[in-house]
Amino acid sequence: MARMSKENVGRFFAALAAERPDPTTELDYINPYTLLVAVVLSAQATDVSVNKATAELFKAVDTPAKMIAYGEPKLRDAIKTIGLYRTKAANVIRLSEILAQKHGGAVPANREALEELPGVGRKTANVVLNVAFGQPTIAVDTHIFRLANRTGLAPGKDPRAVEEALEAVVPEQYLRHAHHWLILHGRYVCTARNPKCAACVVRDLCLYEAKTTADVPAAANASPARRPSNKDRVSSARATGRRAPRRARRRGATSRGGTAR
Repeated sequence: MARMSKENVGRFFAALAAERPDPTTELDYINPYTLLVAVVLSAQATDVSVNKATAELFKAVDTPAKMIAYGEPKLRDAIKTIGLYRTKAANVIRLSEILAQKHGGAVPANREALEELPGVGRKTANVVLNVAFGQPTIAVDTHIFRLANRTGLAPGKDPRAVEEALEAVVPEQYLRHAHHWLILHGRYVCTARNPKCAACVVRDLCLYEAKTTADVPAAANASPARRPSNKDRVSSARATGRRAPRRARRRGATSRGGTAR
């Protein structure tokens, strides 16, 4: 696939920066430790589902010592709405023990130490380094992988190849926030199905040949209309002089205290 020119890469990030001047993670957290926990929990789960689970958890637990005292059974119960919660709970307890034993309860600001923790891979380490410590790392998730290949920004056969390609082409002044500009653009605009090309601020720079020509109709994103209840059908039939469907008449009689036969 063709690659975007160096000049256009600069224009690409300038446009994303103008659209979102202060991008940030959508995970809720209090400190580097709770950020680390949230990112570990977010594997194969949405940020929304993680935030729902951690809203109460982080009120009680915001340090490795508190998590160890909280215990794995209670943690499993607190995050049971998240996929793979049993494995994730075990990893969080174990990584908390390692942080307490080897790092004085602090989250290390280097990749090697982070990747030694259970449940922490390169992508998770990159998120923590970027968000908690301001390092110019790029965590390549499915959104960024898709966007980098689709647009011609930084094509690669796997996440590591895309990460290295991005590090090589992203202008230095944009590296700090490149991860969030790309993930948010991929999540909300350059979506896997029906990308919103008509609303895309980098449409003219993108090398994707199958661009959509219009936004998805508003009706497609709207909540479905409420289906009429049996009571509604009975009332409508009375108003128009028509007979209501048999099931509606039965349900209507039952709701008034009668007996459906």
